[in-house]
Amino acid sequence: MTSSFRVRHARTPDVRGMLEIIDPYVERRILLGKERVTLFEDIQEFRVAETPDGELIGCGALHVIWEDLGEIRTIAVAEPWLRKGVGHALLEQLESDAADLGLSRLFCLTFETDFFGGHGFAPIGEQLVDPEVYAELVRSPDDGVAEFLDLARVKQNTLGNTRMLKQL
Repeated sequence: MTSSFRVRHARTPDVRGMLEIIDPYVERRILLGKERVTLFEDIQEFRVAETPDGELIGCGALHVIWEDLGEIRTIAVAEPWLRKGVGHALLEQLESDAADLGLSRLFCLTFETDFFGGHGFAPIGEQLVDPEVYAELVRSPDDGVAEFLDLARVKQNTLGNTRMLKQL
């Protein structure tokens, strides 16, 4: 196995490979499951890591929540590529994408607190947005937004996870 890889925008033909990477984490209850249709709908949010021969070895997404706030979602790395910089490279690219979009804060909901903590994320408490923004966000049907707001309807998703935030 070569240690070289690149990070690029995901494309629709990548969805099958992305699921192959994500599903083992879902089975171990580390990541929430993603339906194939959802991955297609959200493909523009994803970056993938691939080897020079085109093998997908990782993926991750950036979802915009508000004018200054985004969420890092579904970072997953193929088992043979763990601890080889793939997750770091994906997160670095997603942070760059966030800055390009004008975001200044990134949220994640994770069991991987050491990884995200090592990249400048810190556990968060309550009241992360002004009441006016909260009133707007609470209307979103997106589970990630509900997780950010710590709403009761997604408590089954958040059990054992840590809500973390990074200032860009």
